[in-house]
Amino acid sequence: MDYSESEILQYIAENDVKFIKLFFTDIFGTVKSISIQPAELERAFHSGISFDASAVKGFLGVDKSDLFLVPDPSTLSVLPWRPQHGRVVRFYCNIRYPDGTPFEGDTRLILQKEVEMSAKKGYEIKIGTECEFYLFQLDEKGNPTNIPHDNGGYCDLAPLDKGENVRRDICITLEQMGIQPEVSHHEAGPGQHEVDFKYDEPVRAADNLSTFKTIVRTVANRNGLHADFSPKPISDKPGNGLHINLSVFKNGKNLFEQDSVADEAKSFLAGILNHIREITAVLNPSAGSYDRLGHFEAPEYIGWSRGNRSQLIRIPFASDGMRSRIELRSPDPSCNQYAALSLIIAAGIEGIEQKAVLQPELLINTFKASEEQLKDLEALPHSLPEALSLMKASEFVKSVLPDVTVKALVEVSGSSE
Repeated sequence: MDYSESEILQYIAENDVKFIKLFFTDIFGTVKSISIQPAELERAFHSGISFDASAVKGFLGVDKSDLFLVPDPSTLSVLPWRPQHGRVVRFYCNIRYPDGTPFEGDTRLILQKEVEMSAKKGYEIKIGTECEFYLFQLDEKGNPTNIPHDNGGYCDLAPLDKGENVRRDICITLEQMGIQPEVSHHEAGPGQHEVDFKYDEPVRAADNLSTFKTIVRTVANRNGLHADFSPKPISDKPGNGLHINLSVFKNGKNLFEQDSVADEAKSFLAGILNHIREITAVLNPSAGSYDRLGHFEAPEYIGWSRGNRSQLIRIPFASDGMRSRIELRSPDPSCNQYAALSLIIAAGIEGIEQKAVLQPELLINTFKASEEQLKDLEALPHSLPEALSLMKASEFVKSVLPDVTVKALVEVSGSSE
């Protein structure tokens, strides 16, 4: 909801707010936070709150390390798991230099710009995410173990599913923060779960996903568990995916409506397929990401189909009208969702502008296909070094992400390989 600064200051004064957390993310999407007192909020709105950017991966060096956090008024939310007397609220922030100019490595700002450019071209993008995670037991010292919380499987009920109450608490907390989960259930892996969200505009969808991860970790810890969003927590079990659903609207019409998928929608899909190899290092930024791809319904080959879950992109049959969409199945939750959505949207819009031709629908099940059937199919990168090399050489990626971010992704990811 959009609030004016004066309305927010009044709310803070009248609702027993004692702490204000300023959220931002590093280049890998990890949430960082600075806390301020209510008396400092007006200064934060006007000039920002400084932090040491040299201490944040991929930002600035020590020779030029001051950046400032400026709260986005539309992201005000009470943290319901904190005390209700002496409340704590949070804002997501935009990042600026000392002179007030935007920091080009702020991936949230990059996404905002992509959304604005799409709107100027007449297209409104809606995003819905499906995020998977594992719950593991803690040891007697409170440290994470590799023992899953349960041995349940896909859509199992209690007592096999021991996470029902945890998911319930997660969904209730999301609703208390104004975020609408649509579906939650046990996933295929032991101790693995999934929550799906109602579609929203891209920046809010990315903010909500960031909030979701924070909530899941907090609720899990309160239940004596550890939440793991890594792409492959258990080597021989399903990995964690982050399926991204996209709808494209023009003049109020969903271009992906099932009865008559528009040519622009096909070109949008084609644009993503054309650039998917170059952007995979952002969608799948860890070495474990490539252990997930190609196994347990995680795609390996570049293709699309209607309903076929073995494909990189599918058009779900279980959607129609305003809910019609495509589902990109390769990303995982370790990605920076702001950077990932920026690249996906930019690729799709470029596809529309260039009238990209969509390749034929791929009707085979790639997980069971023969070598003969697969030999001519183009594959996603098979390793992080391969993906980083493709990203580094990509003029498309450089047109969306600034040099400071691309270089940092290559350097930091490469050094951790």
